[in-house]
Amino acid sequence: MPADPAAPAASATPLPDGELFLSRELSQLAFNRRVLAQAEDPSIPLLERLRYLCISCTNLDEFFEIRVASLRTSVQFGSTATVEGLVPGALLNQIHEEAKALVDAQYQFWNETLRPALNEAGVRILPRDAWSAKQKRWLREYFENEIMPVLSPLGLDPAHPFPRILNKSLNVVVVLEGKDAFGRAGGMAIVRAPRSLPRIIRIPEEISGRPHDFVLLSAVLSAFVDEIFPGMKVKGAWQFRVTRNSELVVDEEEVENLAHAVRDELVGRGFRPAVRLEIAENCPTAIVQVLLQNFSLPENAVYRINGPVNLNRVIQVYDLVDRPELKFPPFTPRPPKLDMEAPFEQLRERDVLMHHPYESFGAVVDLVAHAAQDPDVLAIKQTLYRVGRNSPLIEHLIAAARNGKDVTVVVELRARFDEEANLRLADQLQEAGVQVLYGVVGYKTHAKMLLIVRREGKRLRRYAHLGTGNYHTGTAKAYTDIGLLTANEEITADVHSLFQQLSGLAPSFRLKRLLTSPFTLHGGLLAKIAREAANAREGRPARIIAKMNALNEAGVIRALYAASQAGVEIDLIVRGACALRPGVPGLSERIRVRSVVGRFLEHSRVYWFQNGGEPELYCSSADWMERNLLRRVETCFPILDPRLARRVYEEELENYLRDNTQSWVLGPDGQYTRLQPEGDEMPHSAQQSLLAKLCT
Repeated sequence: MPADPAAPAASATPLPDGELFLSRELSQLAFNRRVLAQAEDPSIPLLERLRYLCISCTNLDEFFEIRVASLRTSVQFGSTATVEGLVPGALLNQIHEEAKALVDAQYQFWNETLRPALNEAGVRILPRDAWSAKQKRWLREYFENEIMPVLSPLGLDPAHPFPRILNKSLNVVVVLEGKDAFGRAGGMAIVRAPRSLPRIIRIPEEISGRPHDFVLLSAVLSAFVDEIFPGMKVKGAWQFRVTRNSELVVDEEEVENLAHAVRDELVGRGFRPAVRLEIAENCPTAIVQVLLQNFSLPENAVYRINGPVNLNRVIQVYDLVDRPELKFPPFTPRPPKLDMEAPFEQLRERDVLMHHPYESFGAVVDLVAHAAQDPDVLAIKQTLYRVGRNSPLIEHLIAAARNGKDVTVVVELRARFDEEANLRLADQLQEAGVQVLYGVVGYKTHAKMLLIVRREGKRLRRYAHLGTGNYHTGTAKAYTDIGLLTANEEITADVHSLFQQLSGLAPSFRLKRLLTSPFTLHGGLLAKIAREAANAREGRPARIIAKMNALNEAGVIRALYAASQAGVEIDLIVRGACALRPGVPGLSERIRVRSVVGRFLEHSRVYWFQNGGEPELYCSSADWMERNLLRRVETCFPILDPRLARRVYEEELENYLRDNTQSWVLGPDGQYTRLQPEGDEMPHSAQQSLLAKLCT
């Protein structure tokens, strides 16, 4: 039973500041464990379980490249404590313990469950000891013709020092005996797999007798490595992979051209300081020590792997195998209720809401295409954070520019791991006559907004799209997000003001409807949370429900604690890392936190405040994280139409609070427990219910 909002908070000794927060890093690892749990779920189709396993591996790579790398830097510079009160060095040790347990679980699942199940289903990823004589002959020939010509093995000696190893590249360290053609004695050599080589090799059906037999490149390299060193004896060969710091460091205050600076940084990104070494489980300690010394890594940064070190590469099998029964059933998103024959006329009458991926993102693309050809459209302005390759949106923006419209695009060059793609995108747009901006120095432009300016009679009218997700037609099929199309004059005027700020030299406008980072969103959230607390103390209806990807901003967390103590009931749906500690008597016993992990990546940000019986509902591009609220350009927009606000509340909040099949509840100790239907309670999946309701 929920607590009585008017009841006084339970008495308890207040926690020390260092115990008010859970570790963001450990919470992120816990999220990866929940993703792995999806792979372990036997009710999920087999190839989807493979996909979840690979996602958990890829997520862990990024975790080391960014979070662990940041902590190592803190240790090197002598930082004393994190916001959770943990010494960075001690936290780093704890991370390695937790991460190694996760890696062990990944490979145990792969070796003992998933690989045998795939084999049983006729999708075989064959280890070396399972190759038939015929398969081995074919693979040897493939190695000699397709692989060996592009290899450049390097023997280590005074003339050939240890090579630079590219971030996350596949390598084999080899120990040799004998002498080469120059009489040099054998020792160690490194064989690097060029990025041009496929990591998954399909064995032809006429050779294998089966349509879906595959071999990993790492297995082929290890099997035939002796052919690279003729006349010498290979005493051992062990695959390894090093993960490096991948955070770009650009001093924006000092550079004259941000695009040039980002290009320069990208050149060296693959060779920045190492943070993790993955190596074959049976590699001798002496070899491991040599690698650690060369990568300047401590002992606990070694991850001994019982399987392929590049396990995430197996994701390619998902696309190579056409077996619908081994994947989630296909679905057709519902078309949004936007009349593409007369979209602007419709938007003047009412707003249009889109809930992706259950409703098609195509309406946004079609609206830009329509605007590009509409002779009355004068200008199009858009922010682009991630768009994907060959995006039709880009074609329509270019067409609009060529049709004489004023097209301005804000391209965020520092979108993590999309920097290179966004540089190419910026060049492509500029060549077509689009005005390209790179946002604001020191602040990533993470806002998702589109503005269309149209002449209608004797006046100009503006139309806007605001969203919680990126303008990426690919992820719009796999991420849950909310999008709003509106002609509301106050909202569109606010969007216009934001574009003026982004283009430079505009004053700090007082916006009428939108909350924005870094100006009003953080303070606005604190004020709304404080208002709920005041309402609770006065005996008025007081509740907060919020859905987001992550929560770590200390000011917001403290405000939520204070609201809980005042009697506010708070439900948080936080997909990933959460630093708030719920359920602590006297502090947060009225706060409940859950994470939903399902078929689609939960990505929408929705904030609901009961406001004394006059609810307010906002959608946003921002998580409740320090970087989003204080160091980025973000938008938070209200859903003003009561029908649409009710729909968002029901589909994105109420629906998720009923989920008892894909929800994990966070305890005060930082541990997550998966919910199960109790007694005669009916199973409820939030995502599945939306598929049934909105899709065909």
